[in-house]
Amino acid sequence: MGARLVNRLDALTSWDADWAGLRVVVAGIGLSGFSAADTLIELGAAVVVVDGRDTEENRAKADTLKIVGAREVLLGAEHGSALPDVGGEPAELVVTSPGWSPQTPLLAAAADAGIPLWGDVELAWRVRERAGRRTAEWLAITGTNGKTTTVGMAESMLQAAGLRAIAAGNVGTPILDAVRDPIGYDVIAVELSSFQLHWTHSMSPLASVVLNVAEDHVDWHGSYAAYLADKAKIYERTKIACVYNAEQRETEEMVEAADVVEGCRAIGFTTGMPAVSMVGVVERLLVDRAYIQERRDSAAELASLADLGDLAPRHQVANALAAAALVRAYGVEPAAVREGLRRFDPGSHRIQKVLEQAGVLWVNDSKATNPHAASASLASFSSVVWIAGGLSKGVNYDELIADHARRLKAVVLIGTDNSALLASLRRHAPDVPVIDVPPEETEDRMPTSGVPAGESVMAAAVEAAAGLAADGDTVLMAPAAASMDQFTSYAHRGNAFMEAVRRFGEGQAPSTKEQ
Repeated sequence: MGARLVNRLDALTSWDADWAGLRVVVAGIGLSGFSAADTLIELGAAVVVVDGRDTEENRAKADTLKIVGAREVLLGAEHGSALPDVGGEPAELVVTSPGWSPQTPLLAAAADAGIPLWGDVELAWRVRERAGRRTAEWLAITGTNGKTTTVGMAESMLQAAGLRAIAAGNVGTPILDAVRDPIGYDVIAVELSSFQLHWTHSMSPLASVVLNVAEDHVDWHGSYAAYLADKAKIYERTKIACVYNAEQRETEEMVEAADVVEGCRAIGFTTGMPAVSMVGVVERLLVDRAYIQERRDSAAELASLADLGDLAPRHQVANALAAAALVRAYGVEPAAVREGLRRFDPGSHRIQKVLEQAGVLWVNDSKATNPHAASASLASFSSVVWIAGGLSKGVNYDELIADHARRLKAVVLIGTDNSALLASLRRHAPDVPVIDVPPEETEDRMPTSGVPAGESVMAAAVEAAAGLAADGDTVLMAPAAASMDQFTSYAHRGNAFMEAVRRFGEGQAPSTKEQ
């Protein structure tokens, strides 16, 4: 039976393959889990869905899935401890949501039983070909930081070239929803987390990139080495271009070790002068020495730093170059790269200018939820009053503080437990003033959900930062930590910062009543 099952699963490489009756357990009923279950039901599989949270939202989703044909939807913590049967028989496949750890009892039981484990990306890759519809090429993007920005830039460049393209995966549209689009896309820019890559086995993208790597999600992967190994999976079976960060050797080593399609090239990106087979920067121009015939002695202009907007920090330039390298692998012309960057809206909470007043620049980078992202933000400015802190996820801040101590004019801490960050500041920036805003200030701002609102802490932090900043300084909110200790999300945290800065700015603005 085991061999027959393997042979059957190996044959499932298109929408039109024989999925009928395949017994599948879907772990998770979030965005990716719901789309996976919905897809499998449409394909004719027998589907049981499991989620540990019995919430009103999940019950509504469960009702929908039952209506379209799910065999069972099991909600509640007790259902995550064992692998359920499907119609009274053992499951033949488990499709898991990316957030589910391999150590989860249900997934561990499936692995012990030799039942294949896929993620939604693996399923999407296998059903992407469908008779009568165009089959999109995939440009695959991962990295510790910058993924969402880069897929957005790539999407904008592709659309500027007149292509039907979308950013999907770990951002916005679930990848299965993009694959099932009734018209179909020419290209999908696919954002992939390390979790998604862990459960991906057969994807063969047109081009792929690891933007950068730093220690993150070690608790999920078990070790930093395992985290890197899952990131490196993105390069496997790449067809045209493996794009790597020329300023981070680890990403180049991943390309060197990858088993790619014959003829695939290694393309580097750098924020400095590019060598042959790289894209980079020359005299404030983004240039290509990879995809042109005359690359040994010339370069093609793609865009200028001014095309990136008012703020063009180094890591944003790197993201733009990585996106350009990916779309150029598809054949997008330089003019569309430039136009795509001009059209691109980076959205909120990513190196976002909030206010410039009295010579002080206020910047919101609430998306900087780990030290690596915060390091990129800090590197963009010379004299910083830094608002930092939050849920640290057990990371070490020594390298971050040591690298940027010279930039720090002062630090305002907003986390509920700042012990690790404080210890690093004392070791590596002992002369930098630190103000710790006590979390108790949020106790009278509890919404009905029970999650602290955090607005009063942010208002206190902005007031403290304003008292420390002077002409020529930047007040940068780049917390280097997750937000859930005092806020519902990084967006909630960023909005609280922007609102506090707005209120401060209005209070300090010259009165117009006497004019």
